[in-house]
Amino acid sequence: MLNKLVTSSALLLAGVSTVLAQTGPEAIRLNQLGFYPQAPKTAAVAADAPTAFAVVSGKDTVFRGQLSAPRTSPYSGKKTRLADFSAVRKPGKYVLVVPGVGVSYPFEIRNNVNEPVAKASLKGFYFQRLSMPLDEKYAGKWARPAGHPDTKVLVHPSAASASRPAGTVLSSPLGWYDAGDYNKYIVNSGITVATLLSLHEDFPAYSQKLSVGIPESGNAVPDLLDESLYNLRWMLTMQDPTDGGVYHKLTNAKFDGMEMPHKVANTPRYVVQKSTAAALDFAAVMAQASRVYRAYNRPLPGLADSCQRAALRAWEWAQKNPAVLYRQEEMNKQFDPDVTTGAYGDNNLSDEWAWAGAELFATTGKPEYLTAAKLTEGSVSLPSWNQVRALGYYTLLRLGKKLPAQFQNQLPDWQKRVVALSDTLMSGFDQRPYATVMGRTARDFIWGSSAVAANQGIALIQAYRLTRDPRYLRGALTNLDYLLGRNATGYSFVTGLGHKTPMHIHHRPSEADGIAEPVPGLLSGGPNPGRQDKCTTYTSTAADECFTDDACSYASNEIAINWNAPLVYLAGAIEALQGDLGRTAND
Repeated sequence: MLNKLVTSSALLLAGVSTVLAQTGPEAIRLNQLGFYPQAPKTAAVAADAPTAFAVVSGKDTVFRGQLSAPRTSPYSGKKTRLADFSAVRKPGKYVLVVPGVGVSYPFEIRNNVNEPVAKASLKGFYFQRLSMPLDEKYAGKWARPAGHPDTKVLVHPSAASASRPAGTVLSSPLGWYDAGDYNKYIVNSGITVATLLSLHEDFPAYSQKLSVGIPESGNAVPDLLDESLYNLRWMLTMQDPTDGGVYHKLTNAKFDGMEMPHKVANTPRYVVQKSTAAALDFAAVMAQASRVYRAYNRPLPGLADSCQRAALRAWEWAQKNPAVLYRQEEMNKQFDPDVTTGAYGDNNLSDEWAWAGAELFATTGKPEYLTAAKLTEGSVSLPSWNQVRALGYYTLLRLGKKLPAQFQNQLPDWQKRVVALSDTLMSGFDQRPYATVMGRTARDFIWGSSAVAANQGIALIQAYRLTRDPRYLRGALTNLDYLLGRNATGYSFVTGLGHKTPMHIHHRPSEADGIAEPVPGLLSGGPNPGRQDKCTTYTSTAADECFTDDACSYASNEIAINWNAPLVYLAGAIEALQGDLGRTAND
């Protein structure tokens, strides 16, 4: 039987249509790009199957193995068996053959196998730019006219001040569209830019060589920092020069329809209410940016100083206004027009204080910022737009022995807290149905669950950098494998990468441009049993399967900049550390 199926695989690769070609790949879940030679290699077979499998290259069977005992999903009750073919290390193109099930999608074994993910996910931010046309030279068939110029933005009555009364016209161009919509939000931009800058801080050599084909490529600044700067320059315009406060968002009053951005660019746009969360997130990322861009004073003269001044002024405003919360419904009762776009409201700002204080301390060296941060008064949890305390820990641990002597005695406790988070994530992962860190509990599968997987990977990378324990690095790799196909849906959640990828993301340009393929390099939100969109095309309510490739599904198939950023970090970090993937605990 196995030899017959191997022969079938060769025919399939030659383009012969068979029943196996339709069903096999769907049932064999793996990283659809491939594997590093020295790294673990696992696939999950989501079907009843005999125990044998083979790895085939062309007409040659290069490895035979036995599937694991069945494992049962706690969410769907479905069974999987795992195929471990880590012993195959020779670079080449392969398929996995499972008798009675079929043939996997083709994959490669080679060095730099996930480089396309790092490049495409960073390039994805270029496609989110506004205030400039996307030229065919850089955007290919997704070229489009400039979207919203944002050079004539109105001060919303909620944001009015003596120096800037309601209706004042401001210029606030540049930046990225936040998600599938056309608005810009400071809170979400904060964690997004910080995550990108952190990849540069943690892996500067890799950042220096990461070239993705944007208009700035080839200048004296790495593409990662050039792309981040496009949004950072917009953020700087959102600070009121009079008092240092920061507007919560720049937005339409309501969401646009599914139109190309240049066709709705004349819709009135507003800067809306200052908030403490916006000020603190702004202060944090500007302080980090000041550190990062100071090394590029020659091509970017004065930028680092401008960022530091902006950070300090935002912090001072927050100290004077420590509890100005953004509550959109209450705001709409007081001011017109009503604003119904993304709120990014947050009622607990202790983590924002912790992050901003840690970043300002790291930048200025002044202990009072770290004291004010009260970093250790809350637990370390996975970062998200409304939970940023861990970012402060990551920054302080990045400093390590460069910390002032008076804080060195706290370093072991900070390390312990971050490693403990990773230990919790890792607990029992190798016994799960897909052998990924992602999926430990149903709480992993929320709105933007793909970003949960990526941020888990970042936490594990941090633990690896602290301990050099290869378990954490391999755990991070399992989550990249999850995002690229080894999951209960069988999708690679990154548009344009893999063989089964989302084609109908909730993303206005991708829906309205008349091009069959969506904009590439964007991370789909992933399974979300909350189904807040009420879309009717979901085929499962199981937590790990609750996904639909339908533009109506903003709950499972939208994209967002704060989801793409951790994917950039995770893929980039794995690429930078690929030589360590073969390490053992004794190395």
